[in-house]
Amino acid sequence: MGDLDGRIALVTGAATGLGAATARALAAAGAKVAVTDLAAPDALAAEIGGIARAQDVSSEEGWTATMGWLRTEAGGLDILVNNAGLWLFKPIIETTLDDWRRLHAVNVEGVFLGTRAAIPLLAERAHLWRGGTAIVNLSSVAGLQGAAGASCYNSTKGAVRLFTKGAAMELASKRIRVNSVHPGVIDTDMGRKLLDDFGAAQGVGNNEILAAVSAMHPLGHLGEPQNVADAVVFLASDRAAFTTGSELVVDGGMVAG
Repeated sequence: MGDLDGRIALVTGAATGLGAATARALAAAGAKVAVTDLAAPDALAAEIGGIARAQDVSSEEGWTATMGWLRTEAGGLDILVNNAGLWLFKPIIETTLDDWRRLHAVNVEGVFLGTRAAIPLLAERAHLWRGGTAIVNLSSVAGLQGAAGASCYNSTKGAVRLFTKGAAMELASKRIRVNSVHPGVIDTDMGRKLLDDFGAAQGVGNNEILAAVSAMHPLGHLGEPQNVADAVVFLASDRAAFTTGSELVVDGGMVAG
């Protein structure tokens, strides 16, 4: 038996990278998993025995429709993983107001809208599980420390970190646990884009920047999507029944020093 047998989970931004790895891990732990992205991840849903839907997480109406879809197609919700997010690497002086607003619309407003929309469904089923129901928000080490060229992204991920803590305090009485996960640089398409951006800014090649960024993690290498997915499964399960408002850092030691 899996840790999440009988649970219903939703993962946003699930088409690739951390979202896809998390959806697979939740399904392997026994959950029925719904996956969304700008285009419905139908192939992933078929692979894991789940369901899929197209969703723009920055749309309030889209979240209302997604919750109705979950109630009808899945029977409710026990686990929400707010994973969808965008990366931006630009100096502040080059960052436009449209850049700022778009990143915050997805990375911050998407988490707020998803949390707000999911509360009624999560509260309805919280009594079924020893640890209640769970929200896991994907932040980043960029929500814990600054980086030149990533100030806009820092702002969004720092906001997710503190929104998580406030939501945890507010929703504890409903037996809804809320935690955040803070990955270091993970070997995904977004992680590789980060490497490309840092390399271009410093005028160094791919091999050099990969070595330099790997060395920023005391364990000496980039993380794997499964490392983050395992952290999400833990926080979603009854093994984390007494854990809420926490930040689980999965970064190979990057921010430990």
